[in-house]
Amino acid sequence: MSQSLSKKQKWIVAASIAFAVCFGVMPAANAMHIMEGYLPASLCVFWGVVALPFVIWGFFSIRKTVNANRRTISLMAMAGAFIFVISSLKIPSVTGSCSHMTGTGLGALLFGPAAVAVLGLIVLLFQAILLAHGGLTTIGANCFSMAIAGPFVSFGLYKLMDKAHVNRKVNIFLACALGDLFTYCVTAVQMAWAHHSNVGFGAAFVSNMGVYAATQVPLAIIEGILSVIIIMALESYATAEMKAIGFLGGAE
Repeated sequence: MSQSLSKKQKWIVAASIAFAVCFGVMPAANAMHIMEGYLPASLCVFWGVVALPFVIWGFFSIRKTVNANRRTISLMAMAGAFIFVISSLKIPSVTGSCSHMTGTGLGALLFGPAAVAVLGLIVLLFQAILLAHGGLTTIGANCFSMAIAGPFVSFGLYKLMDKAHVNRKVNIFLACALGDLFTYCVTAVQMAWAHHSNVGFGAAFVSNMGVYAATQVPLAIIEGILSVIIIMALESYATAEMKAIGFLGGAE
């Protein structure tokens, strides 16, 4: 029996090695999305209530996708793993928070933004419980910024640029990078809303955005590039799955 691997098998092995390496170099969990206890109880409840309808919508969206084609489960699991790994690699930033790539733009382009609300919530739960990255009380706020606001912007931009016949790779890059940046615009609003008594909301927001920009702009660029590379690889080695979710086609 031949021991050689097919091209698809080699790609899967390479992806698993990259996944393991990411965990091997992951820094200690000494920073958060928005850390446990940093938001007042009223805002924790508010953001949780705002996020809930999107999560419910996401469950229905995922069920519809999986029922239509069971082969999409592995691709969805890959998107969830990508979000988990890439959002766990973080840089300390604004007090009570941190900067990191989100990975949610990629999932939004593949499955739609509603599905990513569920994937992001699952990731945030695991990170809060296992890595002390984020918190259970702040999970509604973190879910809204990272798994709802950012993905919806990425998806909307991608569709608009696709209709404008923007080059596919440029489209993917911009959609994922700008969705990442918008996540941190929302986080800056959340942080400023919670803690602005000394300087006012506007000054607190501008201050948060200034600190985030120093680290988040280069991270967003990196995320955009990674997203393009991953989608190119999926189109080459997971063609059937990409066709099943209706992603192949559009502007070139």
